[in-house]
Amino acid sequence: MASIEELRRERMKKLEALQSLGVNAYPSATSQTHELSNVLTEFISLDQSQEQIIVTGRIMSSRGQGAISFIDLYDGTARMQVVIKLPETPEETMNFYREYVDVGDFIEVTGKVFVTKSGQQSILVDTIAMLSKALLPLPDKYHGIQDEELRMRERYLDILTNTELKELFIKKSKFWNVTRSFLTEKGFLEVETPTIEVTTGGAEARPFATHHNDFDLDVYMRISVGELWQKRLMAAGFPRTFEIGRVYRNEGSSPEHVQEFTNCEFYMAYENYEGGMKLVEELYRKLATDVFGTTTFTTRGHTFNLADEWKKIDYTDEIKRQTGIDIAVAIDDDIKEKLSELHVKYDGNNRERLIDTLWKYCRKNISGPAFLINHPLLVAPLAKANKDGKTAQIFQPILAGSEIGKGYSELNDPIDQRKRFEVQQALLAGGDEEAMMADDSFVEMLEHGMPPTCGFGFGERLFAFLADKPIREVHMFPLVKPK
Repeated sequence: MASIEELRRERMKKLEALQSLGVNAYPSATSQTHELSNVLTEFISLDQSQEQIIVTGRIMSSRGQGAISFIDLYDGTARMQVVIKLPETPEETMNFYREYVDVGDFIEVTGKVFVTKSGQQSILVDTIAMLSKALLPLPDKYHGIQDEELRMRERYLDILTNTELKELFIKKSKFWNVTRSFLTEKGFLEVETPTIEVTTGGAEARPFATHHNDFDLDVYMRISVGELWQKRLMAAGFPRTFEIGRVYRNEGSSPEHVQEFTNCEFYMAYENYEGGMKLVEELYRKLATDVFGTTTFTTRGHTFNLADEWKKIDYTDEIKRQTGIDIAVAIDDDIKEKLSELHVKYDGNNRERLIDTLWKYCRKNISGPAFLINHPLLVAPLAKANKDGKTAQIFQPILAGSEIGKGYSELNDPIDQRKRFEVQQALLAGGDEEAMMADDSFVEMLEHGMPPTCGFGFGERLFAFLADKPIREVHMFPLVKPK
């Protein structure tokens, strides 16, 4: 079996031969008259008229010998069989094909449609022109790319040879289109907010840091989709806004986590977290039915139905039920002892991280659909407090053992917000790299006044869960280390 380099040398010889004949192997334009999908839908009328058509595409495979060859042509809209057959096809065309054309090449074909003896709709070739000479071969058509890292590195070939993967990305596009349409129909205005910030806000995560040369200023890539900016828009008089965009978190990778991903956040004035839960439940069901055609899913070892009643799970009560620890009164050493007993690793010694780690152990046992509510204020620096003064008006959809989104009754008390930021600053100073940075200009905005507001954010993790794929798999071009 020839090596990749040997195959490349053979193809280079063909390219050089074409160039010596004055043939441009990489022209900038084609004379295409029909996409292959149109040929198939209009096949009967084209067959009756015997109109000569011009199609283009990549050769995915070829077979045959002697006086007949069969080509599987793909143009991104459909695949179709193209037949080179003597004497109907000029010998000059057959010779060009045999001498210069390989699987993987992009070609232009002129011919007429016909039906083969086996009943397959095909195109009988009159002429062939080269559109782009491929110097490297395609992966084996039956096995595709097997190496996981190579699949991610050569994603274009992975998508080309994997129909299921291509359909996944078409679904993902529809997922965001449905989201956009749903929110627009509900009266939300789509906005754009900065992706480079002086302080990161809206989430607890380690940011990517960079430097703004013109301002000689250290800045950060955003970790939320403009949470603090969209709240400013509530103060500016926009009653409902949303943004769909990229966020960046300089953290570890897992089946549920990557460093760059797409999220959506929406904010609605004069509403609280209870109204947010109703809207999110409706949105998630809409995404399930419109994109996946069902409300029942099996993923990560869980089965759930989004059409079922969404239970409300109390954060403190659930941890106590599963572990026996009452986080409202337990000291840090009690939590550490329980985590060790459960064989759960934990980072850091601050109380917020310890409680969050204990909850993450518990959530794995919840299939959902459910909303997690009544989080401790310590883990909710941007949410309004409940009447008890100890828990927050937060809600998180729980599906398949994970939180798939987060929303609050947004904190609009500037004095309380400043105190919450001070707590987060103390955590940062203590070495917690995921704690939230203070934003004095945001507090100043709150002092000017922001209406009661509900905000919610979710991302492509939801899509990955519904598709039952690791989140890296639903990225067209995930980050890979250079060779």
